[in-house]
Amino acid sequence: MGLHTVARIPPADVAQALLPAVSRLVSTRVRAVPKPSVGMSADAAGTSACATQLLLVLLSAAILHAQTCSCGANPHGPPPNREQRPYANTPEDMRPFSKFTVPYYENYDKLVEYNGAARDVPTVKPADVDEVRIGFLGPVENHPDQRLGQAMLHGAQLAIEEANARGAYGGKPFKLMVHNDQAVWGASSNEMVKMAYDDKVWAMLGSISSDSTHIALRVSLKAEVPIVNSASTDPTIPETIIPWYFTTIQDDRVQGYTLARRIYTEVGLHKVALLRANDRYGRFGVLKFKDASRRLGHPVVIEQKYQPGDSDFRRELRIINESDADGIVIWGDAAPAGTILKQMRDMGMKQRVFGSFRVLGDDLLANAGDSAEGLEIVFPFDPTRDDPGWLAFNQRFEKRFGAHPDVFASLAYDTMNILVQAICRAGLNRGRIRDVLTGLENYKGVTGDMVFDPNCKNMVPMYLATVHGGKYQFRRYPMQAPYAKVGEGSVKYNGPPLPDAAAGPVRIGIFGPDAEAVVARISPLLAPYQGRYSLVAVPSDVPWGQASTGLVNLIYDQEALGLIATGRNASHLAEQLAAKSFVPLIAVTADHDVTSVNIPWVIRLPADTPIEDALGRFLAAAEKSGPNRGRLREVLVGQPAAASPAPR
Repeated sequence: MGLHTVARIPPADVAQALLPAVSRLVSTRVRAVPKPSVGMSADAAGTSACATQLLLVLLSAAILHAQTCSCGANPHGPPPNREQRPYANTPEDMRPFSKFTVPYYENYDKLVEYNGAARDVPTVKPADVDEVRIGFLGPVENHPDQRLGQAMLHGAQLAIEEANARGAYGGKPFKLMVHNDQAVWGASSNEMVKMAYDDKVWAMLGSISSDSTHIALRVSLKAEVPIVNSASTDPTIPETIIPWYFTTIQDDRVQGYTLARRIYTEVGLHKVALLRANDRYGRFGVLKFKDASRRLGHPVVIEQKYQPGDSDFRRELRIINESDADGIVIWGDAAPAGTILKQMRDMGMKQRVFGSFRVLGDDLLANAGDSAEGLEIVFPFDPTRDDPGWLAFNQRFEKRFGAHPDVFASLAYDTMNILVQAICRAGLNRGRIRDVLTGLENYKGVTGDMVFDPNCKNMVPMYLATVHGGKYQFRRYPMQAPYAKVGEGSVKYNGPPLPDAAAGPVRIGIFGPDAEAVVARISPLLAPYQGRYSLVAVPSDVPWGQASTGLVNLIYDQEALGLIATGRNASHLAEQLAAKSFVPLIAVTADHDVTSVNIPWVIRLPADTPIEDALGRFLAAAEKSGPNRGRLREVLVGQPAAASPAPR
């Protein structure tokens, strides 16, 4: 590779690429360097020490380059076009008219273009500024969402403070110009104008409310100021095709489609009601979920709304209950959602409940208590994971602000870091900052991985948070329909009905090491059954072929009703014959592979289960099923492990 090629790579990128290799070299070299010993020359010891020191110096330099700002040294120009179809990764069964026709033309599948002259304006050098101003627009005072806005502000402030501690922009500090998003329609446009023309910010973060963000976006189109967003989920904002917008939170389209996939495809509900806040967040948020519901063949049966600040939701809940809905989706904030759940359960309503991402929060559990059990909420990331970067961020945030970072603080932190890095890469030039943001395809922050589509929207699959035991449990949940599921739900037998066993004592096979002694020990357990059952021992601690022959004879010649295998090896061998001959098998083993192959005739019990308990479970099931292998399998699969009942 020529030097001219290397020089085009930003130093921070080079450092990031070299860090893993240098780290491995250091660790390898340190292990390889012998300790000075008797007979070792001073030159050899000195050479080894110098080599180690050199590698440590290289590592330190790499870290320093990775943490400092490149100050516009490597702007890469307008990003190349990229395309993505379908728009927003919309699943095929949720796309408009997908069952009838293919659209002649589809919007939003190409990179948003900017062909203006902003990038041709001379880039301001660090020496020509005293500070690098970044705007912030959020509801930080005198607003219903003030608490959310304060959290977003704290996340942005921490990112700015840490960037300044790393050296800022060529030694010139980043400064956050904070403007309040007022609860008055149109007032935020004045704040945006002040940021663009009075504060002369290079870019801005904000806001939470989509109406203010829409207004700010129009100002950005005129003033040519990049806007990054971490909180507004209105999907219509980037659909304006204004090329100055970048968002890190998955929008309501992704949230709605994800909930629809879970509710209709997996859970199997058919009649779902909506209960939403009567504000722009609730009004626009439910639209894509309603579209998806209709396209999946289950239109929303009823939609009820409540006013922000309401505390009594019983009227809306009664109407929903009378609609015979089997599920409810709440689109609102955590505090009212908790009260809704509490009142709903107090009224005796048993419907499954789901929520949008703003439903999750401490206020939800505080207000709902045990009534929140089973609630499922779609969420942008997993805040319970033990990722080192996430845990370290939590510690720094708590130390700085005395509280845990919520979703608004965490995403604001990541988003502000993306913006700071874009400024460092592009330099003080709004058009080039916009180019860097638009060209970003993926990013790994403290909240996890982000993937950006050509509309500069984060499209990474969301998480599903389930309330269990008063805590949130998270799992990744894509909105695409799964091709196949493995290991989920019970395994079914779809073969022909099986005949009853021949008259006479029902034989139960005991297969495992020292099987004769085991049978002799547990045979007295059969005494209460008055000769209806008998145990047959098949040792497994014999040559493999001999053990197999013994099982085949027991199953086909003696028509055993079922088997109990003890230990890993015995369970695996018995499993093969059970699958072939349709014989229920209770496998007492810790090996999960016995049941992961989805053979419907195998029931696994923990390795520490006494053989007496395994036999008790078998006998209890056989008393219910009679001498029929198929019915015995059904009872064993559906029956919880418990002490056997008294014999008939």
